[in-house]
Amino acid sequence: MNIISDMVVPARAPYSVTLKAGQLMRIIDLESQQAVDALFYNAADTSERYSAQDTLAAQAARGGTFYLETGAVLLSNEGRAMATIIADTCGFHDTCAGACSCESNTVRFGHETRFMHACRENFLTELGRYGLGKRDLVSNVNFFMNVPIRPGGELTVDDGVSAPGGFVELRAEMDILVLISNCPQVNNPCNGFRPTPIRIIVSET
Repeated sequence: MNIISDMVVPARAPYSVTLKAGQLMRIIDLESQQAVDALFYNAADTSERYSAQDTLAAQAARGGTFYLETGAVLLSNEGRAMATIIADTCGFHDTCAGACSCESNTVRFGHETRFMHACRENFLTELGRYGLGKRDLVSNVNFFMNVPIRPGGELTVDDGVSAPGGFVELRAEMDILVLISNCPQVNNPCNGFRPTPIRIIVSET
């Protein structure tokens, strides 16, 4: 295995990388219970990007669930495979709850949270590096985030279930741009109310 990059992403920070088809990205939850939000774009044509709707529809057609787990294929808005989860110690990941923002913090937790750091701001920071902006924000994956779906269809954010050193590993199925927000949320338990660093290793065989 040839390691291309190995870095620690600080708590609350953004990160981005371009993966070539066949390369692997391992996201490691160093201290446990840290949500990691991710966006995916075709590196050659960013108008093609991750679609939670297409991904979940394909999973449902195969009898799968609303969660992403080992073997899950992340599909684009053109129905093409972007990445596959090839290894996972957590057991499931969310792609329904979206990314936190200053606006949603205000609605959910009160006006005093209006200017708290949020994943949407991390994503916009990284998107700007590639000439992209607000119009390019799409549905995202929340790795390590525990979002039970209640019988009535409500989403609830509960304590994360990942242990220290837990990881998820993806294989790129096309050249993809990956944007990461190491979630800064402190108003719900997705980060155990204490955002922590993560480690990201990019490799190839």
